[in-house]
Amino acid sequence: MCFVHLDAQDSNSDELGVGLRFQKTEQLYWENGVGIDYTSSFLLKKHIHLKMSYFTSGLGSAMFENALLQDNFVVGFDWRFRPQKNLNFFVGLNTGFFNVDLINATFNSLPQNSMLFSAETGFFYKFKFPLATSLSVGYNFINGNGIDRPGTLFPVYYQLSVFYYIK
Repeated sequence: MCFVHLDAQDSNSDELGVGLRFQKTEQLYWENGVGIDYTSSFLLKKHIHLKMSYFTSGLGSAMFENALLQDNFVVGFDWRFRPQKNLNFFVGLNTGFFNVDLINATFNSLPQNSMLFSAETGFFYKFKFPLATSLSVGYNFINGNGIDRPGTLFPVYYQLSVFYYIK
């Protein structure tokens, strides 16, 4: 998930972005949801962006198909290398909680929850109006093995985010 600086002339203001996140896990599900981003000049002159998101396969692959329902609750931060530019590069760290509903009681002995810890990098672009978009790739350091972590928690994911900024 990523967001952008809106107005280089108003560098003392807080910025709050709200929007949509579309995520594709490599060789598995689409998991979509919502997110927020916050930055301010006191966060190293807007180089640091604090973020939070919720995304689920219930708004993706499980909506119309026979896919497992997976929920992700994520918090993190990004470092923006050029916060005053329209096109920017970022790196970030995320942590959170993952849950999968294995549906059938036969699978109750399998793990269904895990902590999350991931690194993410990508590009974002701010438009001349209060919209921004980003494209990124991430890696889950804690991924599923089916023994003590859910087998559907895959390591690599790609995401597209679109955000609207509220001053």
